[in-house]
Amino acid sequence: MDVTIFTSEGKNIENIRSTICNQVKKGPTNSGMEKEENVRRTWSCEWAFTVKIPKVPINCVIVTVFLSTPQGALNVSGANTVTEFILLSFPCSREVQLLLFVLFSVSYMLTLMGNGAIVVAVRLDHRLHTPMYILLANFSFLEICYINTTVPNMLHNFLSETKTISFTACFLQFYFFFSMGITETFLLPLMAFDRYLAICHPLHYPTIMSSRLCMNLVALCWVAAFLCYPVPIYFITQLPFCGPNTIDHFVCDPGPILALSCIPAPGIELSCSILNSLIIFIAFFFILASYTLVLRAVLRVPSAAGRRKAFSTCGSHLAVVSLFYGTVMLMYISPTSGNAAGIQKIVTLFYSSVTPLVNPLIYSLRNKDMKAALRKFQMCTKVNQSE
Repeated sequence: MDVTIFTSEGKNIENIRSTICNQVKKGPTNSGMEKEENVRRTWSCEWAFTVKIPKVPINCVIVTVFLSTPQGALNVSGANTVTEFILLSFPCSREVQLLLFVLFSVSYMLTLMGNGAIVVAVRLDHRLHTPMYILLANFSFLEICYINTTVPNMLHNFLSETKTISFTACFLQFYFFFSMGITETFLLPLMAFDRYLAICHPLHYPTIMSSRLCMNLVALCWVAAFLCYPVPIYFITQLPFCGPNTIDHFVCDPGPILALSCIPAPGIELSCSILNSLIIFIAFFFILASYTLVLRAVLRVPSAAGRRKAFSTCGSHLAVVSLFYGTVMLMYISPTSGNAAGIQKIVTLFYSSVTPLVNPLIYSLRNKDMKAALRKFQMCTKVNQSE
């Protein structure tokens, strides 16, 4: 609550304190002047305040009051008045909402079918039971999980009048959305490392990258990713949310959520930004290092056919890396509060919905073994249907 008091220069400080308490009880004041600072209301009977007197005419003093709770009262989750959030998604007319529902429904189904086909093809074709395709199947399975953290709720909001999501459901979506994203951030460097071993150390590759080691590394990526964000999310849930409760986004993202807190939390926002930056930069530079060594090894291959095969093998992975890391860096390297809401929605939509849609096309169109496995799977499906 903003509390601004206009008083004469010599007024007693106790009278000012009394006036403050009365205004706190009555609610926010309506002043014709612009408020100097945003003051957050607390949920305690004791008030601590400081007085800030700017340069004003001699006969008038503006007193801006900053309210705070006693020490130890920061954990005010029990006093939250917000029990649900409103996800605005893409505010527009009802007709456009229905059109968006149809478009995203088709995109959602194509994403599930494309990535699901890759998972099934790798599972059924024994020729694809190699580390490269095991990683690809896990990546496609991850994309299926990733898109399910956002799109179903977004489709529901297109048809909903209220567009609400409960406090708990919002933070669960936040957790799984970020955990899946970090898993993808870890899995892409692992795929780059696999290509590095296959091209730069082809003779030792079968013994170094065994199927068992590959599965252990994949499991490590999943476990490590899901352990990154519980602590930051816990601290965010301890912030007071006393209204408003409207999130100008289609997903519970930390930037818009922190903007709704009743008290500023620059430390949490900076911590999230540093964590995101470390994860993204370390993974991205690992990929750059891997493909730098791959490029150096490929350029030493004497035959043009060998070079084309090596570049074709790595080209699809580089395309996916460019799509994912390009958008994620744009979104999360700097604190999210610096990005406009429209930019946040577009960028988040691109890496959370568009990228999972095009990944099966990138991998299947550029890989002969995968195309053969998909054709075999299609033929088996037709035979089963005819029977």
